[in-house]
Amino acid sequence: MASVLSYESLVHAVAGAGSVTAMTVFFPLDTARLRLQVDEKRKSKTTHAVLLEIIKEEGLLAPYRGWFPVISSLCCSNFVYFYTFNSLKAVWVKGQRSSTGKDLAIGFVAGVVNVLLTTPLWVVNTRLKLQGAKFRNEDIIPTNYKGIIDAFHQIIRDEGILALWNGTFPSLLLVFNPAIQFMFYEGLKRQLLKKRTKLSSLDVFIIGAVAKAIATTVTYPMQTVQSILRFGRHRLNPENRTLGSLRNVLSLLHQRVKRFGIMGLYKGLEAKLLQTVLTAALMFLVYEKLTAATFTVMGLKSSHKH
Repeated sequence: MASVLSYESLVHAVAGAGSVTAMTVFFPLDTARLRLQVDEKRKSKTTHAVLLEIIKEEGLLAPYRGWFPVISSLCCSNFVYFYTFNSLKAVWVKGQRSSTGKDLAIGFVAGVVNVLLTTPLWVVNTRLKLQGAKFRNEDIIPTNYKGIIDAFHQIIRDEGILALWNGTFPSLLLVFNPAIQFMFYEGLKRQLLKKRTKLSSLDVFIIGAVAKAIATTVTYPMQTVQSILRFGRHRLNPENRTLGSLRNVLSLLHQRVKRFGIMGLYKGLEAKLLQTVLTAALMFLVYEKLTAATFTVMGLKSSHKH
């Protein structure tokens, strides 16, 4: 049991450190995605064209604006998710073998808890990331927060405490993302296993990346709505500042489609997919190298684990 626990902790530590590293390395892609989602008037160009524009207008470090708040939120999110997931698993599974269904259900609950607890952090970092940006859209009210604490203070003072939970509804819907990903992953795996007996780790990585790309594409319109609601600085829709109820989400989607066509919902998708696939590749490399090293160190221990 101890070795499994230490192994699980290792996997989690790798995932946690990996997600922070990946977010740092590919942060400019995230910047490009967010700008395209929130600033409707910005023309949908290729990702590198958008990044070059941002650098030209706002300076070389502009693609890294808001890095610290985002990384802080990511670490908190990882911690909340992992802690909730493992606590629930300990209570529910009680030492028996966990099934995939149970893992998905536990993951779903952990995801919901994570959204409810960490949304305020994501609202703040979305705004800090966009602070000082040169928007094409004149209807956006600029912010002037001095930092994370000041942002919390100003949002509560000017918009009320509930504004910190802007975009909660689409975030809760996005908790289904891993389930969609898993469904496609299993389907692709079954197809491949018809042709060969065993899957290599590269096969698993490719299937995983494809499944993640599909899940990201399917849920991307919700991510767009989530960003707009979290940012909440558009003069046009003061009544849309609430938690982002179903009606608000639908009206935002409808507005987007009416003004920009169906592709309006997918602005910034290219940057998001690039970030997703490159992150998966980086995590895969780190994970492969580390598990190989760990198993070498653990020696014989790895033999009875499979």
